Amino acid sequence: MHRPLRLALATATAAALTGGLLTFSAVTATAADSTTVPHADFNGDGIGDVAFSADGAYVNGRSGAGQLVVLYGTSSGVHSDKRSTISQNTAGSPGTAESGDHFGAETAYADFNGDGYDDIAVGSPGEDVGSDKDGGGLAILWGSAQGITGKGVTVADPAPSSHDYWGKNLAAGDFDGDGRADLAVGSSAATIYVLKGGIDASGVPGGKYTIKPPIMGTDASGPLNLTAGNINGGKETDLVVDGFETDTDYGWNRNYYIPGTSSGLDMSQSETLKPGVITAIGDIDGDGYGDVVSGAYWNTTTEDGTSVPDSGKGGKVWVTYGSDGGPLTTAATGITQDTGNVPGTAEGNDFFGYELDLGDIDGDGYLDLAIGVAGENIGSATNTGSVAVLYGTPTGLNTQTRAQGFAQSTPGVPGNDEKNDYFGQDVKLDDVTGDGRADLLVGSEENAANGAVTYLPSDGTKISTSGSRTISPSTSGVSTTGTPYFGANFAD
Repeated sequence: MHRPLRLALATATAAALTGGLLTFSAVTATAADSTTVPHADFNGDGIGDVAFSADGAYVNGRSGAGQLVVLYGTSSGVHSDKRSTISQNTAGSPGTAESGDHFGAETAYADFNGDGYDDIAVGSPGEDVGSDKDGGGLAILWGSAQGITGKGVTVADPAPSSHDYWGKNLAAGDFDGDGRADLAVGSSAATIYVLKGGIDASGVPGGKYTIKPPIMGTDASGPLNLTAGNINGGKETDLVVDGFETDTDYGWNRNYYIPGTSSGLDMSQSETLKPGVITAIGDIDGDGYGDVVSGAYWNTTTEDGTSVPDSGKGGKVWVTYGSDGGPLTTAATGITQDTGNVPGTAEGNDFFGYELDLGDIDGDGYLDLAIGVAGENIGSATNTGSVAVLYGTPTGLNTQTRAQGFAQSTPGVPGNDEKNDYFGQDVKLDDVTGDGRADLLVGSEENAANGAVTYLPSDGTKISTSGSRTISPSTSGVSTTGTPYFGANFAD
């Protein structure tokens, strides 16, 4: 999850960039992509559903209590009239809505109880637990034939005195290949807990273990992002951890690939990847191995003039292709807005790569990439934002032809280019019509951070504006008091 208004962007020091994280206004989006990118299906009807946060929402007068919104797919896409809007005050939902809980700030989906319906793990990183201020909370809300109704359980923090912000990072997968869903959970510490073997009706996992990648811990707010996906083609899910490495004076951002094995995630086989604070994983070139896409959206220098390694002016997206031996780290490809015919021109503070997601828009078997360019200026509308779409081929992403660009000034897209809309602050590619093609959903900070979600369907060969619509907080049961940040973070 990103919020440019409160994020210290172009700083390479851990303290500066993670200042936003401690207020849940920077990167927390996760991905559960594999080589096939399964969609969420919370109500079991075979059509993809989409969940996203409104973690700044007022609930019963409590500022920043937070809500979760679930839109259910239909043959005509997603609509606000077929949805669930859940808070901690919803009947059956664990906890009580309190100021600053930020319920829904982070989410990840999987069938945790094995009943055939996808469930959703929901973080409340600002939750006070007894006298433990900002200890954090984690709940599982169960899927059903009626979808996500709010019924769920709390998953206890196994080490509450060791960290804060339990549940601020989440990624779901099958890290040991046993056929049961596992959940990786981050906090303010470098240590990541893996809850394995599913989660039962009491909120107890089948087991648990920890990994500790070489990232900064408490003072730097732990992981920036956790991303699950199948990179090496095995039956086990792998994990990519975005964070700040610990062995430099400035705390440069680095990503780490941690492979899944029959014994779970194995740190001894980890590898360093190209930088980025948001990651997506999926099979772009159709070779059966998941490819790693990382967004390094900051500028080339920090505010104090120090060079930031491996970034591009206005942002850069790194693509590292997968293989049976894991990611091909020596052959990563960098893409900016000056690459080929990628929409736009690289300019300072464009935030190209601010968010990323993969899905098959045209049904050709090669995954396509949506890129959020949340800081794009269009005319006099500063930070109005845009989205670029690049299509997958047998040789990787096509940056020369077919690329699409969308802003609110694009004919057929609802809305208008306005200052600080940050259109593209999150993006989601998911088949929400059941036609086998991924549709595009875009989050923005429309109307002074009230937020909005724009739906742009696939026409079978490309993203189209025909049938597009905006889903707003006011039509979705979310109060526009304060800054709800409706649509700031899609579940993956």
